[in-house]
Amino acid sequence: MTPTQRRESILTAATEAFAETGYQRTKVSVIAARVGVSEPVVFQNFGTKAALYQAVLDGAVSHVCAMLTEAVEAGQSVTGLLSGFLEPDHMTRFHSRGSLGFLFADAFALTGEPGLQEAVRAAHQRFADTFAELVRAGQQEGTLRADLDPRATAWWLLSLLHARTFRAAFMPEQAGLEGQLVAMTLDTLTGR
Repeated sequence: MTPTQRRESILTAATEAFAETGYQRTKVSVIAARVGVSEPVVFQNFGTKAALYQAVLDGAVSHVCAMLTEAVEAGQSVTGLLSGFLEPDHMTRFHSRGSLGFLFADAFALTGEPGLQEAVRAAHQRFADTFAELVRAGQQEGTLRADLDPRATAWWLLSLLHARTFRAAFMPEQAGLEGQLVAMTLDTLTGR
């Protein structure tokens, strides 16, 4: 295995592990075992657990942002994309253990973790930038209200996504109400 392949295999194993158990509960020894290397090999490649997590988070954010952007560039309407992305069953799958959404929710809780504050802030800023571009694209295609501020709308959407964990824990009749929240969101964005 080349050094580049080893680094990529460590990133893949780390992404899976962090998405399953979160940053604080994941041990570097578990990641190393998944790849079939020793812990020192992981540290030789990334330096620290925090640096490894930063690389994982950066790759995951890049992947999701690229998927969203590419869908619109391939002709999917922004309202169709947002409708599918925010759909309650999709959000449940996206935020389940082992998924990238779980990784992102975990990252949100790490804003006070030494060595990760800037990486978490940068990840959220990249999501906000991507959502703002999607809003601009929706405005250009005429499917989203022209009077929306793209940056404010992007942060509002991120807030809605991050509040999902809160709603899952406390909201009665979550399945029905989540659908209503999505409908209200789309109605607000489109001006219906």
